[in-house]
Amino acid sequence: MDLLVLLGVGLLTGTTTVLFGFGGGFVTVPVVVWADSALGGEATRVAVATSVVVMLVNAGFATAVTPRRTLAALRGGGPLLLLLAAGGAAGAFATRLAPPALTHWAFVAYTAVTLADVLLRPGFLRPRGQAGSSVPPRALPALVGAPVGALAAFLGVGGSVMTVPAMRRAGHPMRVAAALANPLTLALSLPAATVHLATATAPTVADGTPLGLVGLVDLRAATALLLGAVPVIALLRRHPPHIPDRVHACAYAGLLGGVVAAMALSGP
Repeated sequence: MDLLVLLGVGLLTGTTTVLFGFGGGFVTVPVVVWADSALGGEATRVAVATSVVVMLVNAGFATAVTPRRTLAALRGGGPLLLLLAAGGAAGAFATRLAPPALTHWAFVAYTAVTLADVLLRPGFLRPRGQAGSSVPPRALPALVGAPVGALAAFLGVGGSVMTVPAMRRAGHPMRVAAALANPLTLALSLPAATVHLATATAPTVADGTPLGLVGLVDLRAATALLLGAVPVIALLRRHPPHIPDRVHACAYAGLLGGVVAAMALSGP
């Protein structure tokens, strides 16, 4: 049954990857916590690591099928990508050292703060630089790369939770902000996934039975999630849905609210 649930959630992560730039983090962390509940407090740590691997594949595939004219908005963004990668590696190491409860409740707190920010602070639901405006979108400053990468990898949320609101306020429509979040997520998740796969000791359940983890990554869960996600990404990139920008932004906020509730209810 849990494999069917993971496949179903994979379909959802494929949709969120294209529509919101979420490579899977917000959706996969709660469901992997549930699937690996036998690990107790370690389930959140495994969920974060598994989420990073899922984000790596989803974001990489989504970036590969994104039109080059859209990705051109990141031209000259090499320093930003390098600092995202450095932050991603640091955040992954921090996940190994932090108490699992801290990671879990930090995820809940950050998601709740982001939800409040996008709803209450001007510039997300109706950003500058929309159709009819002569003000061009601004580029993200490179210096935000390290803290964004570190926090995103530490919580397993990917870069979209921070970069999509930032790019909205810089003037991008939701479809562009979501598309650009994928290469940024790819940059931070590659080193983070390497850390989780290669340098961590797999936890076991209470009776000492291993769960087939590689490092901190549940490959069974990751594979099921990706089997659901990748075909959806390919389909939606070929036939993108036409969603009004404000509706698109409101749906992003609604997804954040659902994730806050799910993680709060599954807390250790």
